[in-house]
Amino acid sequence: MSKKESKGASKKNSQLVLRLDKAERDAFVELCKELDTSAAREIRRFIRGFMKEHQD
Repeated sequence: MSKKESKGASKKNSQLVLRLDKAERDAFVELCKELDTSAAREIRRFIRGFMKEHQD
């Protein structure tokens, strides 16, 4: 595997598009900043926890 291939292999390669109320989205992003985290990180954390909780 070349350097270029190995770098790309570890990157995220999918997106999930959400439609939210602008005020709700802005409040969530601001709260994440206050807590020194990112909205994306918290959404990924939620998804992983939700999946773990509901796996057989």
